Amino acid sequence: QVQLMESGGGLVQPGGSLRLSCAASGNIFNIDTMGWYRQAPGKQRELVATITRSGNTNYADSVKGRFIISRDNAKNTMYLQMNSLKPEDTAVYVCDAYIYVTIVRIGHYWGQGTQVTVSS
Repeated sequence: QVQLMESGGGLVQPGGSLRLSCAASGNIFNIDTMGWYRQAPGKQRELVATITRSGNTNYADSVKGRFIISRDNAKNTMYLQMNSLKPEDTAVYVCDAYIYVTIVRIGHYWGQGTQVTVSS
């Protein structure tokens, strides 16, 4: 059984920063690409950023220059450093990962999400 657990969400003022974490646990052989998505009330889920095992990153235009995605492969953990936060960044942030549970068997897993609220 594999689980993804997010942490680090909360309430922050505009212009502030938060750091989200996504920790994978369970029967893990290897973790391929990981990513962060977000969903605001009344809106569709959107991609925020992704990172491959080797560290190649991809960002949504709306967060480029403000958010930084990173990972620690030894800890099976991914991070999202969010700076210069805006009210429009308010959403539930969810992590996902493509995880090998054996050398040939891969699954796509999602976390439960963590709320980020940017408000004065």
